[in-house]
Amino acid sequence: MREITYAQAINEALREEMKRDQRVITLGEDIGGIGGNFGVTKGLQEEFGSQRVRDTPISEDAIVGLSLGAALVGMRPVAEIMFSTFLGCCMEEIVNQVTAIRYMSGGQCTIPMVIRTANSLGRSGAAQHSGRAEALIMHIPGIKVVIPATPYDAKGLLKTAIRDPNPVIFFEHAMAYYGVKGEVPEEEYTIPFGVADVKRQGKDLTIVAYSLMVRKALEAAEILAKDGINVEVIDPRTLVPLDMDTIIKSVKKTHRVIVASEECETAGVCAEISYRIVEAAFDELDAPIQRVATADVPVPFSPPLEKYMMAKTEDIVKAAKKLMA
Repeated sequence: MREITYAQAINEALREEMKRDQRVITLGEDIGGIGGNFGVTKGLQEEFGSQRVRDTPISEDAIVGLSLGAALVGMRPVAEIMFSTFLGCCMEEIVNQVTAIRYMSGGQCTIPMVIRTANSLGRSGAAQHSGRAEALIMHIPGIKVVIPATPYDAKGLLKTAIRDPNPVIFFEHAMAYYGVKGEVPEEEYTIPFGVADVKRQGKDLTIVAYSLMVRKALEAAEILAKDGINVEVIDPRTLVPLDMDTIIKSVKKTHRVIVASEECETAGVCAEISYRIVEAAFDELDAPIQRVATADVPVPFSPPLEKYMMAKTEDIVKAAKKLMA
């Protein structure tokens, strides 16, 4: 095991899969010449050439459309949409083409493509560069949604995504690229979709969190431990498919639940997970489920205002103490 950054983990996954399978290509804005806006694809164009690591115009429609066509003729494209906010620019292709063609063709066509994109709340990117679009994509049938929190999960899940015969949107986090490090083995591994990870064992309270909220949930768990509250933290890792079995097993043990994410509160992933818990384990709950999410407002540029409206560690602690009261 060695410690690497989240960005290095993604870079390694891409490099290993491109070596393993000549059909794997990657394309997006600035991913070749400068190695990506965050350096995630650094060195790949020098190793694999500009035909397999292709710089594109600033056109999300073109990136996704080209990837879709490549997938239909047998390639395995990995497209990069620099920020998840700009998935809106290519949403018609995602909703009406990428997610629908396999079904509409009766399985005669497969779409083995990955769209990598980055959530970026916390960078003072303002409303147009601070997207968290996972709930929007989760709503669309026919596409898998992956959202890893750690370098280990990012590498293993990206390799699985590239090998999958179905379209996958792979949500990264711009604040994690160099802000999150973790141990990753040198030998090859993959992580199956639909298998949540229990990041921390506990018996008094379950926190379901994903992406950077996992770190905040773990921080909250350490704070709560000082008050004698033993918290279990579960990271779904993939939202489609969603491992409810692991979540329900934890709920039956702790009987109290917080669902936490960086997305807006209304009609989000928190709401979906909460309903599924109620549907499957209502009688196991000793208190109402608590949501911890970001305020329903466009993201301000001002760093103090952005910090104020974001879901924070202290929000999780406050919700936990309310549940345990």
